[in-house]
Amino acid sequence: MREFNYSQIREQKWDSDILGYIAAIYKEAGKQEQYLKQRPEELEKLVQIAKVQSTGASNAIEGIVTTNTRIKQLVEEKTKPRNRDEQEIAGYRDVLNVIHESFDAIPISRNYILQLHKIMYSHMNNPIAGQTKNVQNYISAAYSDGHKEILFTPLAPFETPEALDRICEEYNRVIGNMEVEPLIAIPVFIHDFLCIHPFNDGNGRMSRLLTTLLLYRNGFYVGKYISLESKIAQAKDLYYDALSRSQDGWHEGCEDTIPFIKYLLGTILAAYKDFEDRFSIVETKLPAIDMVRKATQNKIGKFNKQDIRELCPSLSISSIEGSLRKLVKSGELKREGTGKATCYIRLK
Repeated sequence: MREFNYSQIREQKWDSDILGYIAAIYKEAGKQEQYLKQRPEELEKLVQIAKVQSTGASNAIEGIVTTNTRIKQLVEEKTKPRNRDEQEIAGYRDVLNVIHESFDAIPISRNYILQLHKIMYSHMNNPIAGQTKNVQNYISAAYSDGHKEILFTPLAPFETPEALDRICEEYNRVIGNMEVEPLIAIPVFIHDFLCIHPFNDGNGRMSRLLTTLLLYRNGFYVGKYISLESKIAQAKDLYYDALSRSQDGWHEGCEDTIPFIKYLLGTILAAYKDFEDRFSIVETKLPAIDMVRKATQNKIGKFNKQDIRELCPSLSISSIEGSLRKLVKSGELKREGTGKATCYIRLK
C-alpha cells in the first residue's frame, strides 16, 4: 500500500509562487483580524451569506441542486427537505454548522471524519453513512461541455481505513511538532484524502468541509465570511485540472502536489482579497445609495442585486433595489433584462 511520511515535505524546495502565496495569506489573515475587531456586527452578516453560498456551491459541483430560494431557506432552517437533493444539502449545512461552532473541538482523526460523514447523510437513509467505502470507486470530472472522464483510480476498499488513519496521524504529527507550514500541510492532506477517496459517495463535499475545518484550526477564518466552495465552483475545470496533474504517480509515492497546492492557496488568497474588498465598503457608515455606488465600482461587466448584497450585507434587499433604481435613473448604471434575469452594467 502507498506509504505516507509528511516529514519529507520539509525537504522539498518550494518555488517563489508558493512562497508568495503563503506570505500574502498570512498578511491578509492579520488584516482580517484587525477588521473583525473594528466592525464585528456588519461582518457577522457575511457569515450567513457565506453559509448559503458554500452549501449551494459545494453541492452544485456534484450535481446536487435546488433553487436559490430553497437553499437559503434550508440553510436558515426555515423549511424541511422535500427530496433527495435537498436532504443532501441539509446534511452539508449541518456539518458546516458543526465546523463553524466547534472546529477547535474536532480532532483530525478517522473516527471524527466518519462522524462528519454520517451527519452529512443524517437526513436520508444511507446504510453506509459514516463508513468507509465497500466498493471500488473512481475520481471523474464533469466538464462544462457535458462530457465526463475518469481521472484516477483511488485505493481499494480494504486499504482505505488504514490509509485514512495514516494521513491523519502524519498531519497531526507534523502540525503538532511544527515541522511543516500549515498552508503546505493542509493541501497535501486534502490531496491525499481525495486520492484515497474513502467513501462510496460524498468525497468531494467532505474534502471541502475538511479544508474549512483545517483552515479554522490553524487560524485562517476567511471561509467563515467568504465562500471557498463558491470560488471552486466558479472555476471547476481549473480544480479538476490541478487535481489531475497532482495525482500522476500518487500510488508510487512520486506525485507532484505543487499544482494542487498552488490551486488551493490561490483560492484561499482570492477569498481573503474578496473579504478586504467587502470590508472597505462597510468600514465607513454611508447612506445606502453611496454604499451601493461604492459596491458597483468594484464590479466589472454585468452584475445583479445579489452581487451587490454580498458587498453590502448591512443593507436590506429593498434598500439595494431602491439604490440601484436611482443609479440607473442618474445614468450611472444601465439595466438589462427583467425579473430574475435582471442585471446591471456600470457606465461611469
